[in-house]
Amino acid sequence: MPYDLLIRHATLIAGDGSKPFEADIAVTGDRIAAIGRLEDAQGSEEIDARGKVVAPGFIDVHTHDDGALLAPGGVDPKISQGVTTVIAGNCGVSLAPLLLDRTPPPPFTLVGGQENFRFDRFADYVAELKRCGIATNAALLVGHTTLRQRCMPVTDRPANEVETAAMQEAVEQAMAEGAFGLSTGLDYPPAVKSSTEEVMALAATAAGLGGPYVTHTRNYFETMDEAIEEAIDIAGHAGGKLFISHHQCTGRANFGKSLPSLARIDRARETMDIGMDVYPYAASSTVLRLERCDTGLKILVTWSDPHPEMARREIADIAREWNCSEREAGQRLLPAGAVYFQLDETDVRNIIAHPRTMIGSDGLPHDIHPHPRLWGTFPRVLGHYARDVGLFSLEEAVFRMTGLPAREFGIEQRGLLAEGNFADLVIFDPATIIDTASFEEPRRPAAGVEHVFVNGVSVWAGGKATGSLPGAVLKPSASRVVRGACGCGADHRAS
Repeated sequence: MPYDLLIRHATLIAGDGSKPFEADIAVTGDRIAAIGRLEDAQGSEEIDARGKVVAPGFIDVHTHDDGALLAPGGVDPKISQGVTTVIAGNCGVSLAPLLLDRTPPPPFTLVGGQENFRFDRFADYVAELKRCGIATNAALLVGHTTLRQRCMPVTDRPANEVETAAMQEAVEQAMAEGAFGLSTGLDYPPAVKSSTEEVMALAATAAGLGGPYVTHTRNYFETMDEAIEEAIDIAGHAGGKLFISHHQCTGRANFGKSLPSLARIDRARETMDIGMDVYPYAASSTVLRLERCDTGLKILVTWSDPHPEMARREIADIAREWNCSEREAGQRLLPAGAVYFQLDETDVRNIIAHPRTMIGSDGLPHDIHPHPRLWGTFPRVLGHYARDVGLFSLEEAVFRMTGLPAREFGIEQRGLLAEGNFADLVIFDPATIIDTASFEEPRRPAAGVEHVFVNGVSVWAGGKATGSLPGAVLKPSASRVVRGACGCGADHRAS
């Protein structure tokens, strides 16, 4: 019997950091059936990949795709660049478990409008994804900010013992219903007033169930060093794994701190397990923060509810037009989103180059004029930083977005080209792959990505989405272990 798919004459990059090699790869159903010289084999569909690379589908470890997964074509920005698995629910904001009867305040706008917050249980959200179908696989986190909104009448203070216990119970229920772990966004207003002890309690609950603590730290602008220390303390107290989200050195006062901060994290790794991710741009993006205005920072407005016409414009220009300060202009624009040009390229490169750094887009799919990382993150690493800059080899770049995140998050049978693994595959041209999205034109698909398969089904071909929805909601296995220092022999398993 022929294979369902046979890719011939490919350069295979396995996803474990090993050197590329020439081979054919065959797929039957949702699995890789054979790898090798398959001259006599036949496929119901055959692709000649001569001169092209076949790699495991990329794993985007830091997304806000919770609402995009529900929308037709919502994850096209991801599949267009070779992403086959997204980890959602980051920065403390998950769609579930939360019902909202009004327009959500920032930062809930990261994952859409009120219409998306309709899931009273985490299981309801998982069931909806399965019912509607999704184009990528999805691993889901439960958000601390979401739980504060659910369990507290107001969020401008620390949680009391009763409220903390209610949030712990909600973490337990969410993880029983499929959540991979707990995320926080301690820099956002609904969580700024949370106490370290409150977060420790929730992180300990997640760790007791084998789940990591994934954090957008307290404040990486004015108190970057203290924020990293708090994250280490929280995870150390909880006894579980720590992930530092979008590690960065934000603002001129922090330029040059990448190497000292990485050294501090490495010292902490002597006694605990810490993962981290980065997006490959020297500009960040989130909701519009008034405290960032009038600081000499270039700020590009990405959306505004009361003034949608101001999207794509710099706030300094808007302030001049309105004859007011930037902060006053920002107040009139709220709720709104923005891109902040506040990172140093040397720091970005230092963090990307660290051997434990994974790649996460942190893209915001609901922005009118999004940061180009939404469409360009992974091809930028492959084409710009690996091929053109030479920051590391192509196989190392692929490892950072496949085998490494699969190992770090305990995702089994993905992230590696091996017989029997799930057939999440990307075929790209190593000579031409590059991001084409820019700050001026951010919604442009990357060049050089030719085919993307999720669970053996084509989701991107010929420069467009196929419309297929073969993705799975990934479930942590009961045997998953995410504790222990890297290299200590701890098992990292999930299905």
